[in-house]
Amino acid sequence: MADHQEATVTLPSDPASVSTARRYVADVLVGWGLDASSETSDTVRLIVSELATNAIQHTFGQSPTFTVDVRLERDEQLRIGVTDSHPRWPQRLPAAVQQDNGRGMVIIRWLTAECGGRLSVRPTADGGKTVWIELPWTAPAPSPN
Repeated sequence: MADHQEATVTLPSDPASVSTARRYVADVLVGWGLDASSETSDTVRLIVSELATNAIQHTFGQSPTFTVDVRLERDEQLRIGVTDSHPRWPQRLPAAVQQDNGRGMVIIRWLTAECGGRLSVRPTADGGKTVWIELPWTAPAPSPN
């Protein structure tokens, strides 16, 4: 496998794009050797769903699209970033018992930490932001032919 692999998709900020983003990332990771039925695969799909949902719901229509970047470095580190053009950074909201939303970043942080990874937010040149997760790559390296 190459030292660096990367895949990117830009999708409309529409609720239907959440499942498209999730499927896209899952397909890319299977292509890179991750077992689709693994716990890591399930975790990544949930994280991507939460990040994509945040990019749609919390940009208040001011980001017409969002971009999902998937990067694999030296078969060691998986990075997934979701970028939107809205300037507001994600915030952890108080989760009242009757509140239906506001827990996405808590879920993402917990899942990322549980896998031994980390979460970061970086500004983009156009005033938006990218929420990155970094996870250890758990797929076995391909055997030489």
